[in-house]
Amino acid sequence: MINEKLEKEFNIQINKELYSEYLYLAMKTYFMEQNLMGFVNWFDVQVQEEHAHAIGMFNYLNERGGKIELLPIDKPEFSGKTPLEIFEEVLKHEQYVTSRINAVYDVAEEVRDRAAMKFLDWYIDEQVEEEASVDGVLSTLRLIGDDKNALLLLDKDLATRVFTAPVIG
Repeated sequence: MINEKLEKEFNIQINKELYSEYLYLAMKTYFMEQNLMGFVNWFDVQVQEEHAHAIGMFNYLNERGGKIELLPIDKPEFSGKTPLEIFEEVLKHEQYVTSRINAVYDVAEEVRDRAAMKFLDWYIDEQVEEEASVDGVLSTLRLIGDDKNALLLLDKDLATRVFTAPVIG
């Protein structure tokens, strides 16, 4: 049986992962409107990854005998008006998600739940990859500036990203 305090943190994090899925779905619509289908693909993969992250925690909490509480998902909000601004928001969001996963880990450590800490190690590693991936796109967008041809080349590159179902835990 999982500790109640840790159970609560897992439920909050499941909500945050589902919010991330929802946020990236909203951001995808911006790129659909711009007809930048490579960016659309990048966000499609991101949506699938966030869903997989939420389900991984959902299943883990269930396996540990925890009570799953599906919390309301906030309406996704973003203010970016350009690909660069949107990816700056994506990086900030991923950094927030990293801080949240660290908070769950901190509670697992506090209650001395080594199984949860081991499980969460995968998520910590994943967040390093997530932030690096976003930072890479951001670096390229900064180099591109206002060059529409270069933006189209990046769009073409982003179209090659493929979702691979993670093996969590």
